[in-house]
Amino acid sequence: MTVHNAASNVRRVRTLFLSDVHLGSKAAKTDFLLDFLRCHEAATIVLVGDIVDGWRLKRSWYWPQNCNDVVQKLLRKARKGARIVYIPGNHDEFLRDFPGVHFGGIEVARQIVHEAADGKRYLVLHGDEFDVVVRNARLLAYLGDWAYDAAIVVNIALAAIRRRLGLPYWSFSAWAKLQVKHAVNFIGAFQNVVAEEARKHGADGVICGHIHHAVIEDIDGIRYINTGDWVESCTAVVEHWDGTMELITWQMPAARAAAVAALPRQAEKAALSDKAQEAA
Repeated sequence: MTVHNAASNVRRVRTLFLSDVHLGSKAAKTDFLLDFLRCHEAATIVLVGDIVDGWRLKRSWYWPQNCNDVVQKLLRKARKGARIVYIPGNHDEFLRDFPGVHFGGIEVARQIVHEAADGKRYLVLHGDEFDVVVRNARLLAYLGDWAYDAAIVVNIALAAIRRRLGLPYWSFSAWAKLQVKHAVNFIGAFQNVVAEEARKHGADGVICGHIHHAVIEDIDGIRYINTGDWVESCTAVVEHWDGTMELITWQMPAARAAAVAALPRQAEKAALSDKAQEAA
């Protein structure tokens, strides 16, 4: 895995794979994602599910300006000629009713087979189809989602403290997940099942999301790639022009992160100032 700090130079890649952004969740790191999208241009962008968090939006509406900014950034890339494919996940499953439909230049598909520049074929899907809990026990999945939200709240508090101390971002929720034996066993079983699905399709590998565990590894001759998420790890996968796949963890420089974090506070102060002037 490559850790990148944001740079002024734009990286141009053949394909960009993103998943599990969870727009509509307070935990979504939209500022990190926007920074990443500013620094990367791709001929093809594949959104590998759970881009919009329909589950949370049903519980309570939360859609700040940054969510609009992410959508507008993707639409702008589509207008500039990038091919964008949206593969819905379980949190944005409402889009699964629209396979083949284009929204503003973004194509919806249940799954695709991506042929890389080196000729290797990858089955691309979200992965919730192979999660027994999501498929057969929806109530348990919702309870797990609630527990995950609680871990994310701890994550946000710790991240704020670490920022003040000048320390890099570290995910408590990701660390906690890997300390639980059942979670580790689930991740291993999920990876094996998804890799086997790729084999059934005659593919050389599989690219998925869903479990928020970013990795590139070989499983019995199948290249297994998980794009991770933009809630805990801020990871994405890029395909370079020679077909090489790279897993990137995105970290903004401290100065830019502080400036981005200050923007909502500055906007709020400006709004209060305007209201005071109107009252006067």
